[in-house]
Amino acid sequence: MTHFRNLRKSVILKWVSSCFFENQLNPPVFVMGSFHLSQRQNPRFYRSKGSAVAVKREVLEVPKIPRATLKEAQAALLEYLHWTRSIPFMDAENMSKNSPHFLRNLLEKVNIVKDVRSSMARFLRYHPINEFEPFFESLGLKPWEYTPLLPRNLMFLSDDSLFFENYRVLCQFGIERNKIGRIYKKAIQVFQLESGALSLKLQAYQELGLSHSFMVKIIVCSPCVLIGDVDMKFIKVLEILRSMGFDHAWIQEHLADQDSYNWGLILRVLNIFSEMFCSNELVRLINQHPGLLFEGSGYATFSLIGFLLKFGHPIDQISSMFLQFPKIQVQQFVSNLIKCFVFFHEIEMEVDEIAKLVCSYTVLLGSCRLKKTNSLLSNLNVGKKRLCKYIQENPQELSKWVIGLRIVPLPDSGEDIESKRLKMKFLLDLGYGENPNMMNKAFKVFRGRGGELQERFDSIVNAGLDKADVSEMVTVSPQILNQSKTVIQSKIDILVNELGYPLSSLVSFPSFLSYTTQRVRLRMAMYNWLKDHKKAEPDLALSTIVACSDKIFLNQYVNHHPSGPRVWQDLKAELSMDK
Repeated sequence: MTHFRNLRKSVILKWVSSCFFENQLNPPVFVMGSFHLSQRQNPRFYRSKGSAVAVKREVLEVPKIPRATLKEAQAALLEYLHWTRSIPFMDAENMSKNSPHFLRNLLEKVNIVKDVRSSMARFLRYHPINEFEPFFESLGLKPWEYTPLLPRNLMFLSDDSLFFENYRVLCQFGIERNKIGRIYKKAIQVFQLESGALSLKLQAYQELGLSHSFMVKIIVCSPCVLIGDVDMKFIKVLEILRSMGFDHAWIQEHLADQDSYNWGLILRVLNIFSEMFCSNELVRLINQHPGLLFEGSGYATFSLIGFLLKFGHPIDQISSMFLQFPKIQVQQFVSNLIKCFVFFHEIEMEVDEIAKLVCSYTVLLGSCRLKKTNSLLSNLNVGKKRLCKYIQENPQELSKWVIGLRIVPLPDSGEDIESKRLKMKFLLDLGYGENPNMMNKAFKVFRGRGGELQERFDSIVNAGLDKADVSEMVTVSPQILNQSKTVIQSKIDILVNELGYPLSSLVSFPSFLSYTTQRVRLRMAMYNWLKDHKKAEPDLALSTIVACSDKIFLNQYVNHHPSGPRVWQDLKAELSMDK
């Protein structure tokens, strides 16, 4: 494993960074053909109005039609498509039997006179349909999927002979009709190839030794291999995997029809892994975790490597982490890891400590689907500071805080017990000891540790107020102590030195300390402007100016002057800029 240590970190980081740069322009999961189609606007016939979401909702809400009615409608549509529109029988039958949403919408337009079949035939005689709609639905697409894909200004399949020819080539190659829609959605260019080109491309791949069944699978999940020349990156991936002992059947087993694959990105992952592992380790890793290659074409793997490198994770430790990778999807692992990082950030853990945890317990963090931060803080009955310390000392406990498990509160520490003792003493000094119910309520109202509450109380006393007055203030407005000593001192300074009010104003209006400094400054600036313009009484109480709602303040004071609302907005903008 000495080559792990010899591998330059900068090389890996360069590979990962270049991958990220390219895929910001062309995300690997979405580059397979449909990215430019959403902008196409097409005329539609017998289709619900509105967005694709609305179409989806409407389709889901359409009630089922009786079986007998459906069969008659299918027969009428088959006759129309085959005998009137000359669509080959197999295709016409597939369209009539596999387009239930289209048929339901069409039946709503038909006036049934005697029987469904004749009534529908009469309707179709005078109301030609957009044939692409039932055709795309019969190819496995839902209305909300094919709506943005319909060709512009076309309504008959015969209008686009090239499209229909390439469709027939895929059918004859053995691709199921209900999967061809997925190919069209991923790579519309395949259906725009010149006459005969698609057959030649399929023949070229078979001449390279790729079996017919394997190519059918590849075309369904990765039709981009049919665009341009032979995809040499795809061929190179097959060669590398074959050299490791992974045959086409193994690859075929691990590809999903609903996904798309960027073989260039998969090749990059293989190249990086070949530098990080010896051949036996790499074979074992891919065999146990094929998702490292195929989930999002390896983009999740690149994300994981880049994330760990950013935290200073050494290459040999990243290699070791992959060899211990849990039985979990790579994308879920990355998501769990990032959520753990966000959780550490939200509980205000130091960056260095976060880096230590990420580097030392990567597999653990990637395996834990943590509950939300607020939920954990509440259920653990702990503050952020103590939780940070607890996690650093007991990182394995994170596995007990995942979604689906009941959270057990942390036991009280010596610091907690001392804090509760100090908080109890503080509350007793305020006079809450006579009534147990009041004491319990006070414990919930007064937030903070016992020593902090006393420190905040003392900061108000030290500003120059009598202790008995401050006690009364806290009893009336206990929330004033639910902020730091620094914040309390700054608000007192604004009251006395900026606004010019005596300190004793707090005795009659203690909740002044609860309001934000921006609110106080805005109200006082507006009040002073109104006084200067003779639109406000010169001796209004501080509580009258600050405590009322914005609506009342605007109606009773600001709006009394024609320019008041404008000045109010100007002052608000000015104060916002100064924040």
